[in-house]
Amino acid sequence: MSEYKYIRWFNEIDKNDIPVVGGKGANLGEMTQKGVNVPPGFCVTAGAYRDFIKLSNLQDKIKEKIASFDVENSDELQIKSKEIRDLINECQIPEVIANEIIEAYNEFSKNVELENPFVAIRSSATAEDLPEASFAGQQDTYLHINSIKEVLNFTRKCWASLWTGRAIYYRQEQGFDHFEVSLSVVVQKMVNSEKSGVMFTANPVNNNRNEMMINASWGLGEAIVSGTVSPDEYIFDKESRNISEKHIAEKITMIVKKEDGVGTVEVNVGDYLGFDKINKQCLTDEEIYKLADYGMKIENIYGKHQDIEWAFDEDTHELYILQARPITTLKEKEEVKAMNEKTELNVLVRGLPASPGIASGKVKNILDISEIARVEDGDILVTVMTNPDMVPAMRRASAVVTDEGGRTCHAAIVSRELGIPCIVGAKTASETLKEGMEVTVDATRGVVYEGKVLQEEKSKEKGEVTVSGAAISEDFIHRLAPITATKIYMNLGEPSIIGRYKNLPFDGIGLMRTEFIFTNMIGAHPMYLVKTGQGQLMIDKMAEGIMTVAQEIYPKPIVVRLSDFRTNEFRGLKGGDEVEPIENNPMIGWRGVSRYISPDYEEGFRLECRALKKVREEYGLTNVWAMLPFVRTTWELVRVKNIMEEEGLVQNNSFKLWIMAEVPSVVFEAEEFAQLVDGFSIGSNDLTQLIMGADRDSGILNNMGYFDERNEAVKRAISILIKAAHKYGKTISICGQGPSQYPEFAEFLVQEGIDSMSVNPDTVAYTRRLVATVEQRIILNKIRGL
Repeated sequence: MSEYKYIRWFNEIDKNDIPVVGGKGANLGEMTQKGVNVPPGFCVTAGAYRDFIKLSNLQDKIKEKIASFDVENSDELQIKSKEIRDLINECQIPEVIANEIIEAYNEFSKNVELENPFVAIRSSATAEDLPEASFAGQQDTYLHINSIKEVLNFTRKCWASLWTGRAIYYRQEQGFDHFEVSLSVVVQKMVNSEKSGVMFTANPVNNNRNEMMINASWGLGEAIVSGTVSPDEYIFDKESRNISEKHIAEKITMIVKKEDGVGTVEVNVGDYLGFDKINKQCLTDEEIYKLADYGMKIENIYGKHQDIEWAFDEDTHELYILQARPITTLKEKEEVKAMNEKTELNVLVRGLPASPGIASGKVKNILDISEIARVEDGDILVTVMTNPDMVPAMRRASAVVTDEGGRTCHAAIVSRELGIPCIVGAKTASETLKEGMEVTVDATRGVVYEGKVLQEEKSKEKGEVTVSGAAISEDFIHRLAPITATKIYMNLGEPSIIGRYKNLPFDGIGLMRTEFIFTNMIGAHPMYLVKTGQGQLMIDKMAEGIMTVAQEIYPKPIVVRLSDFRTNEFRGLKGGDEVEPIENNPMIGWRGVSRYISPDYEEGFRLECRALKKVREEYGLTNVWAMLPFVRTTWELVRVKNIMEEEGLVQNNSFKLWIMAEVPSVVFEAEEFAQLVDGFSIGSNDLTQLIMGADRDSGILNNMGYFDERNEAVKRAISILIKAAHKYGKTISICGQGPSQYPEFAEFLVQEGIDSMSVNPDTVAYTRRLVATVEQRIILNKIRGL
């Protein structure tokens, strides 16, 4: 044992030392002691962190800030967490601690025979990498750091990262006492990675314990973990000791050490290593076997399946194990099965599957909006058709069944955003499904059965989804997601559910509908709030909803579509019946931009603008952009832009302004519109409806095939929009389910040059894989001269 008070070398610690050096440090020590080739290093103990807090008189200050806010209040969480980190980063490390870190780094330099060696500095929380909870990603890691000055600086940054908003929220959710969790800092020789990656000693996709999955790419493993690159994938069979599968990816980017200064940089594989490396198998078979041997050795050490980060050193070609932790998401294979195979399934009604999934419960047949309070948690909501006022009831329901509607109706869209099963266009559902009847809704097939006859196991873990019947982490899905030139955005309406989807492999929010905020958070008509002097309430609530999402995905962009309620929907808000006219056809009535520039609503629109400005300026979330819905003419667009500028929302490189392209007039004047905005989002639902003259909510026309984005007239309109946007250097996206529902439609969009697609959360991963396949086919066909 060394004479240091605050330093422990890897060969001095083992898996029992989590209270001293945290989970990551303890694992590195355990593997070192068991003969695993771990890059050498030392840990600055958790005691150093505790004494730093004590000697710097920070304990009471942090407690005071933690006690004074609610972690569910996102804006307060962001502000207070930054204040705590600033307190820590502004303090000098006490000499008694700093001197030991300096002495240990100097001793380490002698041991590795290098002057100012480059190191990785990793956070290791004392409640981290436990079998029952993984704190992965909650604190910070810094790579390619050298010199004692920077080692001290980044040690303090690691300590501060114990108080990021995400770490505070995670501890709260997991029931950990903020002041019982401390942080050790791992200082470890930086491996100059030629190739690196992640190895799972059980296949996390299909839960096969006899398979190992290895992901590999060039350069630092940060590229795989962050989802920057699509890695090679190898499946190794433990029993036969054979490589059973190889999937060689197109590895376009890699992460390497910066030439100057500390840290890393992303580079192009072709430029850095040569273009032959892009599609070359990253690992040799010999290296795969070597990795597999190490994987099984580490699994035996811990007696549990492991998630292992590894790297081959470019200078020595040695294999190093950088980190190991238990696979916390491994489950027994979950599959949909009949509860009693001898029971004959009795079909009650059939309809269009609109939001996939299976759920059982008691029927609550809602005939009028006044009855929605009767819907309790787990009920099956049955109605003729939903509207925005029913969203609170839909959130409580385990499934939704409607008589009317197609796959783009309100019930379908909202159910997909809420992640609940939904069948629409079931015609006689409200008559056949009687109050209190127990039924099973199979929204994957569009069938409602009598009784509780099917069972679908659902993952209870936060941040998990089901793929091929297996519960796996969204973070893992993000690691495996292919990189596409076409950006894949996500649609979102309900701000509170962003935590469920934030780790999916999306490039930003391409459509955030504000209607959920109006219905669930504000509850009153904007002009009623203006009239009663409560405008600030709307600004604050709308800003809160947008900020909740924007800060979770920062710096990814979030395109906020401002209110697009129709008159019949706005009338359902408090005070709405006093100011909203009754229209015969609200779908093509007073909505979108025509509302914003009207004297009867302009002040309400200004409140929306002020909410956006608050999010961007007060919270510093400049990733928030605006989108205007249902634009018809250029002159109304110019007028609404003037109003926005008066409210401080000036279109520039930082603040982008998009419009929805959903009215045929925008197609005919596409070039004129392109010169006024930064981007288009093709609203394929309304555009198809207006081009085809087919009501999107008509189950009859949907079933007859009239409402279909693949119609040649609709495709020609989209082609015109894409060409006009690109002529003036503007971006163009599409929002809707068409690309994920029809592979040939996605292929058409990619071939035409669409810049991005925005789809609902349940199809993000699938759409990315689909688009990657289409892009690869296009490239291959060009190479072949086809």
